[in-house]
Amino acid sequence: MSAYISSLTGKQSNALLRPEWAEIVNFCPEVDGVFTIWSRYVDPNTQLQYRFLPGQFNMLYVPGLGESAISICSNSEDTGGLLGHTVHSVGNVTRGISRLRKGDAIGIRGPFGLGWPLKLGEEKDLLLMAGGTGLPSLRPVIYHILRNRERYGNVNVVYGARTPDALLYSCEYKLWEERGIHLYITVDRCDANWNGRVGVVPMAFYYLQLNPSRTIVMTCGPEAMMRFVVYESLARRIPADQIYLSLERNMKCGLGSCGHCQLGPFFVCKDGPVFAYKLLAHYFLVEEF
Repeated sequence: MSAYISSLTGKQSNALLRPEWAEIVNFCPEVDGVFTIWSRYVDPNTQLQYRFLPGQFNMLYVPGLGESAISICSNSEDTGGLLGHTVHSVGNVTRGISRLRKGDAIGIRGPFGLGWPLKLGEEKDLLLMAGGTGLPSLRPVIYHILRNRERYGNVNVVYGARTPDALLYSCEYKLWEERGIHLYITVDRCDANWNGRVGVVPMAFYYLQLNPSRTIVMTCGPEAMMRFVVYESLARRIPADQIYLSLERNMKCGLGSCGHCQLGPFFVCKDGPVFAYKLLAHYFLVEEF
């Protein structure tokens, strides 16, 4: 860890070791138990200097409660704009964040980790597959594609949730499709009012037409879903080094120091959270180390 820290300089190092304060500009409920906070750094210099890559995450800090690793869901190319985090209220810290409102302060450390392989995907077809609250990690990828659509080939986005009322960002779907993204929405279960697809996300492989040699797969969601995405990708001869996953395993520090997120020889927070499946093939199916 010391070599990693020593590679950082001055204020950048401090930003990774201690939180910078940000003001919550907007609090947006999404679906039951899930909300998005939009914030802006209090220090104008930090606001101007902050940059992140799609797929990276921040550590959000609530005094008296601690920190939680949350994917950044805003536009990475919107410099000087608002920073967005979509949060699922499931633990002490995230429940604490859910009680914050416009004007409140929150601590932010980051950004941390490796992002999605957008450069590798240029001039190739992209298949983005997300389940539940895995979509926030891929949302900046979609924004990047919308702003640079000419750089990519066929783009398919498959997104699924348990029920129709658990689908995130539904107000943006029309724009995505108008900009040349093929969007497939599916749910696990529904009522008579639902007219869309029913089934789990990996079932999309049975109706999508893919060119294996030029397809880059990016997936984020429940690990059970991602296992089947990997299985179906490999079954269609998509190479293991063209399949990318974002993991969310017990990240506590963001620096590979505490060891909570260790997966084989890797630390998810530092070596990920985005991995090529080729690197994880021997470890991904192991529940605990």
